[in-house]
Amino acid sequence: MGPTRAGRRLSTDAVAHLVHKHARTAGCPCPSIKPDHLHTHVLRHTCAMRLLHAGMDSAVIALWIGHADHLRSTDVYLHSDMTIKQNALERAAPTTTPRGRYRSSDPGIAFLESLWP
Repeated sequence: MGPTRAGRRLSTDAVAHLVHKHARTAGCPCPSIKPDHLHTHVLRHTCAMRLLHAGMDSAVIALWIGHADHLRSTDVYLHSDMTIKQNALERAAPTTTPRGRYRSSDPGIAFLESLWP
């Protein structure tokens, strides 16, 4: 038997309704949860990011979250996560290179970085 009374899959609208309903309930004790900002895509993205951080292969994640065009769709998550990029750079760096983010001594670069909040 499926999740509905008739044994069928939930519709997209039904899932969205349930997410909104439970976000309202969770928003009472936790004001940082904003029901109008919580959508099924946010949950899907969060799931994908947590799986990536746990070290799961991106092809498996693509299958798990239902991306039809597996790697191209899931690559968006890989490219958006600076932690994953930083960890990859640190693993690829020669052992004589100090760990951490590169800081240029160029005054032009320093000026441009000072403009960024």
